[in-house]
Amino acid sequence: MILPENNRIPKKVKTVHLIAVCGTAMGALACMLKDMGYQVTGSDNNIYPPMSRFLEEKGVPIMAGFDRSHLTHRPDLVVVGNAVSRENAEVVATEEMALCYCSMPQAVNRFAAAGKRQVLVAGTHGKTTTSAILAWILFSAGREPSFIIGGILPNFMSNYRTGTGDCIVIEADEYDTAFFDKGPKFLHYTPDAAILTSVEFDHADIYRDLEHVRDAFGRFVTNIRPDSLLVSVDDDANVAGLTGLASCKQLPYGMKADSPWRLGETFIEPPVTRFQVINNGHDYGMFRTRMIGVHNLKNTLAAVAVADYLGVTPDKIAEALSSFAGVRRRQEVRGEKRGIIVMDDFAHHPTAVKETLRAVRSHFSKNRIVAVFEPRTNSSMRKVFQQDYATVFGPADRICVRKPSLLQKIPEDERFSSEQLVAELKQSGKDAAHFEDTESIIDDLAESSMGGDVILIMSNGGFDNIHERLLEAL
Repeated sequence: MILPENNRIPKKVKTVHLIAVCGTAMGALACMLKDMGYQVTGSDNNIYPPMSRFLEEKGVPIMAGFDRSHLTHRPDLVVVGNAVSRENAEVVATEEMALCYCSMPQAVNRFAAAGKRQVLVAGTHGKTTTSAILAWILFSAGREPSFIIGGILPNFMSNYRTGTGDCIVIEADEYDTAFFDKGPKFLHYTPDAAILTSVEFDHADIYRDLEHVRDAFGRFVTNIRPDSLLVSVDDDANVAGLTGLASCKQLPYGMKADSPWRLGETFIEPPVTRFQVINNGHDYGMFRTRMIGVHNLKNTLAAVAVADYLGVTPDKIAEALSSFAGVRRRQEVRGEKRGIIVMDDFAHHPTAVKETLRAVRSHFSKNRIVAVFEPRTNSSMRKVFQQDYATVFGPADRICVRKPSLLQKIPEDERFSSEQLVAELKQSGKDAAHFEDTESIIDDLAESSMGGDVILIMSNGGFDNIHERLLEAL
């Protein structure tokens, strides 16, 4: 049993070891600590690019696998990743050596966020994009923000930054913290401003149902200090049911006429979208973005509202939005071959799939859209969303669904069926096909694709490097 009294960060820390260092947030934390002058080591079972290369370039040694020998230097602090089990060899060694340990959010609070105004972005969807937009606005305005975000920002070629300014932007995750702390990560932070983009059922491996999810977000809202700000989306019934719990100042945003921050006129002019922002009934300004889709305009609007609260002027916001280069794996064009565009997106939840397809259709109205979908998350591999997925592929002209490669992890009676999804899509008149593996998808698309096609690949994983392999095959 790991000792709870050792779950603390010593006053003096020089050496830090991170167990499961190749996770997106853990890798960012390791690099931040290295930038701050700490001696950092890490270990992981899954060591592969781009995170392995990213850490190596920062001078963070990565040890393969988990072994007690990785702790023989007796680090002052061990940071335990949220997917690490109590039986992990390095966790056992941490206990036996009586080393101090903590979770990733505990470390972020102590080392990265200390003395800074915390700006959190929470929600089932849009966290990464909204956080990225806000971080870029603050940077462009000369505010020198710190940030730790769950996606690579091409503007920085990084998912973190250690800035000298007074703000840190944190993508606030609702996933659990660690095996010794099953509460959501976002409960560890104390925001000066927070954004709540959406609340839906997700993460079926840790949440029982929608009520369980709402309870977690309810605690998040309740914990926001009275002197802080909550900016919340105006068209989500689950969000609306929670905002009454907040004691802080609130600013709804979205498309409702009575919202303090709302979208006005919108003009889709590929490759950009022009949109008007209205604040308290008055024209706040006309802005330009390369982000596509109404959902991304709302993400942008939320970032604008918080940037204004933090004192950034409309002209500085406009300048930043026009130069924002997006987020890796969010409607990211990976390449074009023979007039065929291959696009990558992180979408995996039914709502995200639907909104991403709507966004792509809005900017490629005359193109054939081919949706390639890999159910890979703990939720998407379960039948909990079986019927929902059958309703969200409407904007696609053709749908290719891969059989989940990790399905054996899910109890047989709970498993999602890609065959059933394709059958239901066909019954509704859609051109859909099921594939057992990635190779057969690549072979099919290489033969069937034609100039003008937009192939949208949706997965939260690497999908066997399908993007590069497909571009080579076309």
